[in-house]
Amino acid sequence: EPDVTIVSGLKDMVVLEGDDVTFRCQVSHENARDVEWKLQDVALQNNEMNEISVEKGKTHTLTLRKVTEQDIGTITFRVGSHTSTA
Repeated sequence: EPDVTIVSGLKDMVVLEGDDVTFRCQVSHENARDVEWKLQDVALQNNEMNEISVEKGKTHTLTLRKVTEQDIGTITFRVGSHTSTA
């Protein structure tokens, strides 16, 4: 199985409290496994506050809904041994 790499990394975002924010990270291969999103080193799950999805097979997205001050911090996207942070 080929090594999946990050083609386009995360971008830093500034949002107002109560707004939604979306982070995108593009990888080199479709159907990448071993993918993880984290906020401040805490793994995020797909739920009503965090929407995790894949667009067009290679663009992984994380949407944080109605952000609060507690959501301030580093977002990390990891695929295999490669990471991107914002």
